[in-house]
Amino acid sequence: MTDARFQAELTETKSEVQRLKERMSMGAPTVHKDLSLISLVPKWSGLDSAVTLEEFFTSIEASAKIGCWELNDQLQIAALRLTDPAKIIYQSCTELQEEGTTWQAFKNAFKRLYKDTHTDQYHFTKLQTARQGRNESPQEFADRCRSLAQKVMGKSDDPQIQRVPRENADRMLLASFISGLAEIPGAKSDFQTRRIWNRP
Repeated sequence: MTDARFQAELTETKSEVQRLKERMSMGAPTVHKDLSLISLVPKWSGLDSAVTLEEFFTSIEASAKIGCWELNDQLQIAALRLTDPAKIIYQSCTELQEEGTTWQAFKNAFKRLYKDTHTDQYHFTKLQTARQGRNESPQEFADRCRSLAQKVMGKSDDPQIQRVPRENADRMLLASFISGLAEIPGAKSDFQTRRIWNRP
């Protein structure tokens, strides 16, 4: 084998090795986080929020799945979306301020701190006396009423047994929503009411 031929094959081998290296580096595509999905996570202030604690956690985890967030991202975003008084409780909870706190530890702590000990009568009264806030839209008020109605409604794994409490809760929900609206109910068009309740 002549030197010229040897050099040509050596050059070709080096080129092939370089191409293989480039292919290997491209084999694991870079994962980009989509942090714009933070806007889908509702703010949470405590037991009187329009969404339950479980719904708050679910919205974070669902957004994390779509946006490729890591577990630590979920923890940081949850802390950012807390508002008073939940934020004050978070800041004063020493176990949640320790370095290395996990997302699961955060969830466990909040489930323990915000365990709902109120009676069914308490939630029933809250639903019956619910009033639309000054800066609360009809849709936000409807969501708050739904959250209260869920606490009034008993829970059962049997769909047939659950049907009656759900129907009763729906009737209470609609009555409380209409009576609690800041506007005069008769002034709201039928179209607007259907749109709020997502009914045809």
